[in-house]
Amino acid sequence: MGRLILFNKPYGVLSQFTDGSDGARATLSDFVPVPGVYPAGRLDRDSEGLLLLCDDGRLQARIADPRFKLEKTYWVQVEGEVGEEALRQLAAGVTLKDGVTRPAQVARIAAPDLWPRDPPVRYRKTVPDGWLAITIREGRNRQVRRMTAAVGHPTLRLVRWSVGPWTLADLAPGTWREVAARL
Repeated sequence: MGRLILFNKPYGVLSQFTDGSDGARATLSDFVPVPGVYPAGRLDRDSEGLLLLCDDGRLQARIADPRFKLEKTYWVQVEGEVGEEALRQLAAGVTLKDGVTRPAQVARIAAPDLWPRDPPVRYRKTVPDGWLAITIREGRNRQVRRMTAAVGHPTLRLVRWSVGPWTLADLAPGTWREVAARL
């Protein structure tokens, strides 16, 4: 087996080692000085949390390819108080422009004890927010954000907590550690 690195990607960092534009944006090379590893999947620039990097193409495919249905759990701060109907819709599968999502596991959670985000999520006194734990087994572009928006609760903050058996536990933003590469 090859190398497997767990990285807690901060908000605003690209999930790649180079910036294809003017080079001013933060990339993985600013945090992970390990040659020959590549992201197994992606996290949007405005998402945070667990990103796996490896140097083994087979392992990378097993992690990232939706055919293998590896669970990914996200902690999602959404606008508004999420009711039972929205939870039911998210759990059953949401119709997006590119088709219906697979069923998801969804639960309301208390606001997790996370690191502060820089910049912070805009606070609005008259608009409540809530937190959800959403577990999916596919990985469409911006899928969780599109799912919550489709049920009337736009995402304010998105943190990927786990991918398969790996979690962010004890991993501060911008830090990484190497683990056994077993699936």
